[in-house]
Amino acid sequence: MTAFVVFNPNSAGGRTGRDWQEIEQALERVFPLMSFFVTTAPAQAAHMVRDALRDGHMEIVAVGGDGTINEAVNGFYDHGVAVSPDAVFSFVHSGHDSQLCRKFGVLPGWQAGVAHLKDARIRKVDIGRVSCVSATGAPVTRYFLGAASFGLSASIARALGGARIARLLGHGFAAWLHRRATLWRWRACRVRLMADGYDEIAGIASVGVSPRGGQFDLSVLDGSQKSLTGQKTEKARKLRSARLTAAPTLDTSGPVDVETDGESAGILPATFEIYPAAINLRV
Repeated sequence: MTAFVVFNPNSAGGRTGRDWQEIEQALERVFPLMSFFVTTAPAQAAHMVRDALRDGHMEIVAVGGDGTINEAVNGFYDHGVAVSPDAVFSFVHSGHDSQLCRKFGVLPGWQAGVAHLKDARIRKVDIGRVSCVSATGAPVTRYFLGAASFGLSASIARALGGARIARLLGHGFAAWLHRRATLWRWRACRVRLMADGYDEIAGIASVGVSPRGGQFDLSVLDGSQKSLTGQKTEKARKLRSARLTAAPTLDTSGPVDVETDGESAGILPATFEIYPAAINLRV
């Protein structure tokens, strides 16, 4: 099989780049004919995947962390339209555990990811799309394969995404440190949530959105202090909807962050929409 591989050498604290020769040799046993592109800047993966699809490549493989994989997924679309509807997407997560890996039953680490691809099958899966705004008010559109969220979880993702400490002291410690720092700075926010048969102004900590079966699984975690320390997470409200619109109320101070597949995307207001069975995933 042939494949276009896009990989981020800086993911996993630079380990992806250091291990690239081994990764390439392992991938060649699955895809004997490969061409590949090394990302050197943010958003490059999406542009290169889009160009590769237009050039006729039918198998795209993203190697890296959550950000690289999410950018590659976004390359499958251009102004809301699939660039190549029959193309197939695969990913090898070279970093630490992620929600994306857990959702599709793939262990993190490039060795496990490549091994999984050897016996993986192609199936159509849902894609989520969020339309939100940047910190400067510019419109932002992002697609996501695993999950998206807004509120506290997205603020933690933004803090961790810009952290240099992860390279020095490890991802696990950095995640713990930034979670604690974000919790300390967190101020409760109120948003209006509008979904199918649901319209409420609620105080929230985080709202999670995950595509499944042609709709979103929505999880609304309230904004009490006990919720923020993790003591009431199991009491989050669960909803199902094909669309969700969220906007902060006037009494909410400061922006409310949005993330997609673990990467900061923008801020509210935002609209989440589902694209059922919209991408061919080898998993």
